[in-house]
Amino acid sequence: MNPEVRALFPGASQQVYLDISASSLMPSPVMAAAVSHTGRRVLGRGDKTRMLATAERARSSFASLIGASPEEVAITKNVSDGLNLFGMSLPWQAGDNVVLCPALEHPNNIYLWYSLARSHGIEVRSVAPEAGHITVGAMAAAMDERTRLVTLPSITFAPGFVTDVRAIAAAAREVGALTLVDAAQSIGAYHTDVADLGVDALAVAAQKALLSVYGFGFLYVRRELAETMTPVHVARFGIELDGAHETAYSEDELRFRAGALRFDVGNYNYLGAAATAAALDLLSDWGVERVENHVRGLAADLASRLLALGLPVVGGRPGPCLAHIVSVGESGGGRHYTADDPAMNSLYEHLTASGIRLAIRTGMLRFSIGVYNDESDISRVVEATQAWCARTGHGRADREEAL
Repeated sequence: MNPEVRALFPGASQQVYLDISASSLMPSPVMAAAVSHTGRRVLGRGDKTRMLATAERARSSFASLIGASPEEVAITKNVSDGLNLFGMSLPWQAGDNVVLCPALEHPNNIYLWYSLARSHGIEVRSVAPEAGHITVGAMAAAMDERTRLVTLPSITFAPGFVTDVRAIAAAAREVGALTLVDAAQSIGAYHTDVADLGVDALAVAAQKALLSVYGFGFLYVRRELAETMTPVHVARFGIELDGAHETAYSEDELRFRAGALRFDVGNYNYLGAAATAAALDLLSDWGVERVENHVRGLAADLASRLLALGLPVVGGRPGPCLAHIVSVGESGGGRHYTADDPAMNSLYEHLTASGIRLAIRTGMLRFSIGVYNDESDISRVVEATQAWCARTGHGRADREEAL
């Protein structure tokens, strides 16, 4: 990406920010949209029609981003909200099963299924990862004629590998199961076409690679499927009112809106809608394919240079499974925000003190790269890591070619 893009992110000049997998730096146009929205509210000029139009613009822009129609997109609060709206609205029967890989899932795509096991008598089938990957063979082997749903992350939050969603979705279709994707780490950083992937539903939040704020997200549900579903939560925005005012009500009449629109509940987070619409405009201008090439190129460079210093980069040399996340350490060698290895904790503290923002996830240091990062950020990380290696004796501090 060119310097003009980086200049839109004031925070990129304040620190090396490699934590987009938690939340993105906010670009100036998104901040301006949020300020404009709140400014109108402060002055008592918040116009509901205008706010609704902005929410619909965000919905349409997101639909275009993933190759869907606006009627296939519900507006949600976050990924967890979308996963729950979809999962709880399925017609579960006792003895049905859901297949997932808990070791590589965010906890919020785990709790829901065990809750349904208690309330509906379903079976949760856990698939073990292989070297930090969710494999097609293991997922397919866990499916049978009672599998109602297969759920998986498009890119794992740690170690950050790309999942073969297309192949797993195809395996699910063979047994008559649906596929639900947690796309928190991929949308905005990785080209996504829901029809090409063959998925039935997908949930995402706006604060990561969509470059916006917490508290706003989207749920895609394939239209033909959505129109067979009864939403677990029902409110006026999900009801077909035939153009009447939102307060209109007809006794004993309950007609859901088309497609995924039936999953809309009530007033939206209009501040989030304003910010997200502006962010989606930026992504549309840049092109997600261009963003993907940029962040994956930087990730491959970082992984290669850390390997040259003797660091335990998860997955080894960059390959097709590497997206925009580079993880260092032992996959699973710790709990959600910890590492069992003292060396990883030491390196994390050293990098943080050097002005580098990163995360620890399940035993690993996680460097997640955004559109605002450039080669200078990668060199800063490598230089700081080399200094740590020289001080502690870890890795190979003398490998100057890593720089």
